[in-house]
Amino acid sequence: MKFGMTEQLSVLACVAGLLLVAVFFISAWVGLPNPEWLPMVIASIAGFEMFMVIDATRRRRAGDGSNG
Repeated sequence: MKFGMTEQLSVLACVAGLLLVAVFFISAWVGLPNPEWLPMVIASIAGFEMFMVIDATRRRRAGDGSNG
């Protein structure tokens, strides 16, 4: 399966977000302090992904066949 540029960016953001969430929970479990910026970065990546999903759904319903 070949992804377009938009799909590649979405996959990269998803992987980065999942890795940061894992770092957040592992450090909380071990008892290490989390940087103050980490939850904000996780929230911004999640917001980007929600936008991408909503935009793809909107395009699909509108019948727009373009993916980028």
